[in-house]
Formats: sequence, C-alpha cells, structure tokens
Amino acid sequence: MRILESEAGSFRWVFVFTLSMLILANGHSAHQLAPSFNVRHYGAVGDGKTLDTKAIQITIDTAADSGGGTVRLSGGTFLSGTLYLRNNVTLSIEAGAILRGSLNIADYPDNTPKINYLYRPRFTKSLIYAERAENIALIGRGTIDGQGEHFHAKPGDDKQRPYILRFSECKNVRVRDVTFRNSARWLSHYLACQNVVIDGITINSRIRENRDGMDIDSCDGVTISNCNIYSGDDAIVLKATAMRPCRRVTITNCIVSSMASALKLGTESNGGFEDVTITNCTVYDTGYSGIGLMTVDGGTLDRVTISNITMTNVKVPIFIRLGNRARPIPGMEPTGVGALRNVIISNVQADGADKMGCSITGIPGHFVENVTLENIRIRFQGGGSREDAERKVPEKERSYPSGRMFGPLPAYGLYCRHVQNLRLHNIDFQFENDDQRPAIVCDDVHNLDLFGLHAKTSLSIDAMRMGTNNR
Repeated sequence: MRILESEAGSFRWVFVFTLSMLILANGHSAHQLAPSFNVRHYGAVGDGKTLDTKAIQITIDTAADSGGGTVRLSGGTFLSGTLYLRNNVTLSIEAGAILRGSLNIADYPDNTPKINYLYRPRFTKSLIYAERAENIALIGRGTIDGQGEHFHAKPGDDKQRPYILRFSECKNVRVRDVTFRNSARWLSHYLACQNVVIDGITINSRIRENRDGMDIDSCDGVTISNCNIYSGDDAIVLKATAMRPCRRVTITNCIVSSMASALKLGTESNGGFEDVTITNCTVYDTGYSGIGLMTVDGGTLDRVTISNITMTNVKVPIFIRLGNRARPIPGMEPTGVGALRNVIISNVQADGADKMGCSITGIPGHFVENVTLENIRIRFQGGGSREDAERKVPEKERSYPSGRMFGPLPAYGLYCRHVQNLRLHNIDFQFENDDQRPAIVCDDVHNLDLFGLHAKTSLSIDAMRMGTNNR
C-alpha cells in the first residue's frame, strides 16, 4: 500500500501503457473499437457529378453488418439518390462536405411506411430513409442539399417531390449539428418514432410552399434544442397523422422563421397531442402564427406549456383553434370533434403583429377549455375600423385552420369565442395606428378570470367587449 501511494503517478502510466500494448497485441486499435467507414474506400467519388448512391449504401450496409459504426462523408460533394440508414449506424457529414440530392426522380424509389397514417399513399420518396431501425444518427458540420428548387411538380403530385429526411417507427434517433438546405417537400419527417434528440441543426429551405422545416408526427419522447430554422412553410410543427398521440415533446432554445407558422401543433391531429413544452425561443419574419395550437381532425390536445418567447414581424402571435375539418385516416372513420384543453402560455413579447389580431376559438357546443395567457405583451399594427369592430365572425367549422382564416377580427388584440375557463393575467396590448376596435372581445366565454389588463384604445372605445353568455 505504501508503494502505491508513493508511486501512484508511475503506476497509472504503466497501467495505460500496458493496456495499449494489450490492444495492439490483439490486432486492434482504439480507433477500431468505434468503427469508422470512409465512403471513398467503397468507391464514392465525391465530385458532385458522379452518382455515389451505390457506394454510400454499400458503406452503410458494411457498417451495419459489422455490428454498427460511423459512415463518414468528407472532403467533397456527394451526389446521391435514396440512402437507407440501418441499425446502429451513424451517418456523419463532415465539415466542408455536402450530401446533394439527385435531380433525377428515378433515383428515389418509393418507400411506403408500414404504419397506417393519413398520407400513406402519397408521400413515398426521400433522400435519407429509415424504417423500424434502432440506434441511428445523422451528425456532422457538413451540409445536406435537397436541391428542391429544381423540382417543379403539379399541386398534389407528391411523388415528384422527395423529402430530405424521413424516419418511420424508429427508436433511439439522434440528429445533430447538420445544415439542411432546400427540400423539395417537407424537409424532415419523424413518423411514430421513439426517443428522438435533435440538437444544433440549421435548416434553410425557404424556396416555396409545403417546405416544413421539421415535422414531429405521432412521436413519443422528443427533444429539440439549439436549432435555427428558416423555412418556406411551418418551421417546427407537431402532427398526429396516425392514431398515436404526439407526446412528451420538449422544444427549447431555437430560432425560427417561417412563411407560414413558426411553432405549431396541428393541423393534422388525428392521434392528438399530450405533454408538450416549448420554451426560450425566438421567432421572426413569420407569415401566419408565431404560436399555433389547433386540433381539427379529432384527437385531444392536452397539457401544453409555452413560455419565454419573443417575436418580431409575426403576423398573428397567438392562434388557438378547435375545429371540425374531420379528415380521416384512410380506411378509418372520422373520429369526431376532438378536444383542446389545459394550455398555459406565458412570458411572450411580440412586435410587428398585423391588423388581424390573435384568437382563441372553439365551435358551437365544443369549447376550448382551461387556457391561461399570462405576462403577454404584444404591439399590433392597428388600423381597424368601426365596421371591423361590428363584424360578425363566421364559424368556419370545417375550414383549414389558420391565423388568417377569419379575416380582421372584431378585436385588435384578442378575440375569444366558445371558450370555458379562460385566464388572462397581465396582458399588455398596444397598436401603432389608431384602431377603432376594442383590445379584447369575448363571445360565449364562460368563467373568465381577467387580471392586470393594460390596453391602448381609441377615445370612446371600451378596452373590452363582452358578448352573450359570458360569466
């Protein structure tokens, strides 16, 4: 014991040296303990012209057949069609490398997920695909370019527009640090996956409609953090197109911009949403909703908490909608009107909201329930007229939900209808241009708790107007 104490440093050195000698004596290296596979060793060229699909896939298959490992793309531009990730394989796009999607649609075979979900017959093509795989990852400081600006399909012809990434019913998924650019359709679709971590990725895909940045669909256990998303359609959107809830999802520390909605639950809601937390995000230059919560195809939206959000130049900062579009999954009957309840939105600041106003709406006989808005400060464009203030808002039960679906609302700040148990605490609404509408209008709202309202109004206009059946 005295020898160990007096010669501890030497003992540790001898131990490490001996361990290294044992590894070398057995014909292995420390590097080989975590196998790495370079696609160039399997025939990939990486010149941006040669189609490298086959070589990259052989590398992935070799890694998987060896028990797993990391497949590396480095030092070039690799042109490819569909690649299939397999169990225990990490695909690493190294800094300076580009994985570029082929422009030939024939290089993207049809892959129809086994799970029954809303779009099963339609969406079948992608650059990177995995189904029922486990322990898969996509990492690296490089770029994946879908070249989506070159795909010009007719509306509804989804087989001519591949995704960049599509994982169906996969477990233990990691996507980290990669830059994604210009998808021909939704950029990344995670369908019915479990235990997903998405961290530090960048998405730049603002080339046209139907280019969602990130679709988390009927998944269970998802963490999204430190991402920067600039998309032509919804930026981060949760869906439930299968009869499974999208649940246990956390989104934090993200910067997002969208031509549609930035942080969204819905539109597709068949399986419902449960236990979702969104916090510490910045939203800018967004065409529709900054925060959009909606269930219109059945399903229950329950226990959603959103906090610490800042927005600039977002048309409609908050949009909450329970509707009845009732679009069924193929082969199944419509599930009926869903439910939207137990929502808390707090600590939100927004500048540059337009004339439309925010809204919380259910439909006759079906209430949005238990919603709290707290510490909300929004600056609107204003400019509403007395005619806008007296306008009767249509129900539009079966319409596609959007922050602009009703047109200019009777309130410049917040319009609420068919709501039960609504708490509005510390609300600050202001406008840039004179507005003849009240700040808040409540119609068929039961059990309203209003505290700390500070709202700018025109002379002779009440800050708040209550419709019938308000209590």
